[in-house]
Amino acid sequence: MNVYTVLLMVATCALIYWLYRRGILITKSIRAILFVFRTRKDKTTVSLNACTDWVCHTRRFLEDRIYEFHFDNQLSSGVAEVDLLDSQKQELLRLTRSSATGKIALRKGDRFYLRWEFQNATGRCELSW
Repeated sequence: MNVYTVLLMVATCALIYWLYRRGILITKSIRAILFVFRTRKDKTTVSLNACTDWVCHTRRFLEDRIYEFHFDNQLSSGVAEVDLLDSQKQELLRLTRSSATGKIALRKGDRFYLRWEFQNATGRCELSW
């Protein structure tokens, strides 16, 4: 293997790691007929059909404050839940259909994970803060 190939592989791995840490790259394990995932500055929207499994993405919040999360669960069937995890992947907040709002103090610059879990879910969900 020549030196340029090794350097290219190292650079590619470093880029993937950087994208994941910034929240641009999303990890997932999804079985679905339709799955559309959109993330923005202050909300994340998911449209799905017959979806099972999970999606996890990294998030950094822009300022120190108490954030209020709202989970708008418009599913025609199935179950969807969202967990907010700290950098050690410990659960800080869980949102479900029955407990759709929650408040938590978050620090600017810290890394958090939003983990969505689906069980035979069909419909649309939105998480905003």
